[in-house]
Amino acid sequence: MNVDDVVAEKIAAARARVEGERRQRAALPAARKRGLAIRHATKLREANYRRTYPQKETP
Repeated sequence: MNVDDVVAEKIAAARARVEGERRQRAALPAARKRGLAIRHATKLREANYRRTYPQKETP
């Protein structure tokens, strides 16, 4: 194994690491958007339920 092979392996490892980080950064906003959509849908569903079946006031 010569120096060029070692350098090529280090370059390949760095490229793989950068690509993995890029994919992770792209996945985070998508996960956040999905979470917000689920939370918003739950909020709307609960509001609709409260409007459809109002709670009785207890004296």
